[in-house]
Amino acid sequence: MPKTGYSLSRKMLESLTTAKRPDVPLWVLLRNTAAVVLPLGIGLATGYTEVGIGVAAGALNTMFSDQPGPYRQRMQQLLLASLAAAVASLCGFLIGDQLLPLLFATMIFGFFGGLLVVFGVDIARVGMTSMILLVVTAYTPTTLPHALLGAGLIFSGGMLLMAFSVAAWPLQRYRPERQALAAVYRGLATLARQQTYDDADVPALTGAMTTLQHTLLGRHHARGRAMEAFGVLLELAERIRLELTAMAELRANATIHAMFRDDAARVLAAIADALDEGEPPQQAERMLQTLQASETALLGGDGPPDSLARHIHALSGQLAAAVRNANWAGSKGEMRAVAAETPLPAALRSSSALATLRASLTPQSVAFRHAIRSAVCLSLAMLVSRKLHLPHGYWLPMTAAIVLRPDFAATFNFGLLRVVGTILGLVLTTVLLHITPHEPWTHLALMAVLCLTFRYLATAHYGAAVAALTGTVVIFLSFEGVNSGAAVHDRVINTLLGSGMALLAYLLWPTWEKGRVRAALSDMLDAYANYLRALARPMLRDVHREARTAARTARTNAQASLDRMRAEPGAPVVLLDLATALFANGNRLARTAMTLEAVIDNDNAMSESSEVSGFVDHVAIALQEIATALRENRTPQLTSDLRTLQRSLAALLAMADNRHNADLLKRISDRLVDNVDTLAHVLGRSHIGTEYTPDLHPNAHSS
Repeated sequence: MPKTGYSLSRKMLESLTTAKRPDVPLWVLLRNTAAVVLPLGIGLATGYTEVGIGVAAGALNTMFSDQPGPYRQRMQQLLLASLAAAVASLCGFLIGDQLLPLLFATMIFGFFGGLLVVFGVDIARVGMTSMILLVVTAYTPTTLPHALLGAGLIFSGGMLLMAFSVAAWPLQRYRPERQALAAVYRGLATLARQQTYDDADVPALTGAMTTLQHTLLGRHHARGRAMEAFGVLLELAERIRLELTAMAELRANATIHAMFRDDAARVLAAIADALDEGEPPQQAERMLQTLQASETALLGGDGPPDSLARHIHALSGQLAAAVRNANWAGSKGEMRAVAAETPLPAALRSSSALATLRASLTPQSVAFRHAIRSAVCLSLAMLVSRKLHLPHGYWLPMTAAIVLRPDFAATFNFGLLRVVGTILGLVLTTVLLHITPHEPWTHLALMAVLCLTFRYLATAHYGAAVAALTGTVVIFLSFEGVNSGAAVHDRVINTLLGSGMALLAYLLWPTWEKGRVRAALSDMLDAYANYLRALARPMLRDVHREARTAARTARTNAQASLDRMRAEPGAPVVLLDLATALFANGNRLARTAMTLEAVIDNDNAMSESSEVSGFVDHVAIALQEIATALRENRTPQLTSDLRTLQRSLAALLAMADNRHNADLLKRISDRLVDNVDTLAHVLGRSHIGTEYTPDLHPNAHSS
């Protein structure tokens, strides 16, 4: 459990010492670095250094738009980033020596660049890049012909990086899709190795499945028979996760359970390897044969299958189907899949970009508030740098544009790491340039190493990445005649000022997560209620999948909101404890619902389906009331006595012909009541002076 009290020194230490595992593939590092270094090298060799600098600058500024995903999406993002960079640099070149027009431009670019956070991190980078290029090019104003030439070179650099990024499209058309599927199946293998679940519920797998939905079913996805096979694998991944969740919730025969999950993990890992390599899943086929032999040996009796056996048989069939489809997906010829393409869930359908922007134009919107902060902060930073005539003054507004983020934790972390990274980078570069020969080609090689390091570490540790980036920029500017040693002091001062202004801009008009976490958790509980309501209609399988996807998305959003609140100063301990408890118990309810879905899918002819559906509907209504009470900050008022309804259902199930299935449904209904009562109790006790005593089952906190 994270500490609830906020400590500035602890947060600073965590920011400086916490690092993620780098996840950038080697070929991405090489092609991004090549797009920056090659134009500059050609320019040096041919005597057109300024041309090389312009193209290299365009590639450097669009580098982070080269993100994983379908080739069409990647190409669109890089084209958008290149166009934004060209327009921003053209404005900077033309009006850089006119203060009032320049301040107006920084307001416009700051506002719309900040507003782009509503479309996610990748598009937000386009807005930040345009802001950076506007303020940098404003310090070298020029005539219209030269401005057009400079902007054209910057655009060409982005296009060069795009060409490198999509060069493998004809040869490896489905690589992004295969990699996204491999990440999910590798996560399923990890899930299979777990005998029980913790509160985190494999967050990496949750994120990977959401990414896979976007990759396979987003508006940039490819079409054809290959994609049909990928769609089958996506649906099988959802089914496999349901069965693994249901098996863990059963707490049945521990020995058989553990042995079969280990076999399943090996099959899933082999499928992931085959998808990654684009080869037939021969290893997975051998692992599947071992699993099927174990299935026969362990469950080969003539008696009726128990609950665990039903799930094992279902999982075995799903794994066999996954192996078959992995073979089709990995072939380089015509895919032989015959399944229909899975429709895009409503939770992931793209709405109109204009409608999204219009909906964000309100002071209650996080994106709108961030846009206002960005516009004011960027313009003020530009004004200060011009009025004080700061040497290398572009570093001040550039730092402000980079550091200012939509939430406090990110702004604080980026500001701190930006300062530390800049200082380290300047010192490092000074030392390296001092000990290496003063030759352009030596400096170019050094810049290539630093650029490679920056791209590699950017998602792992921003401070270390900034150190490498600072060195890259310093050497880059040295080709324009900027003395690297003389600029050290100026850049440190500008970095301190820019980071301080960004943090001050946030503190003056904050968007604290403590005011938003209730809404995020309410949305999560609403999504869980909708999922249960969908399960109350057993035959609507497509609705089940769509509701489950929406619930996973809402859970991810709630977790992100909770994490941001933990990093904020002054977060009320009572609210933090409430949010943590609701999130953890909400996860338990979601796992119970997934178990219910697996049971429903494995027994289509359930004679008690109408009674079970009616009970699940009542549970969904109660959960919806808890979500509404949380949103309105009041005590929940449950209209149904769920425990009495559950006892009535249990009595009915006791007379069912299928005793194994009936016993399982009895346990699931019992856990559902426990889950809902616990959520209601947690929310009710948070209201001081309010008496709320739901009929808690003795095992309410252990389900």
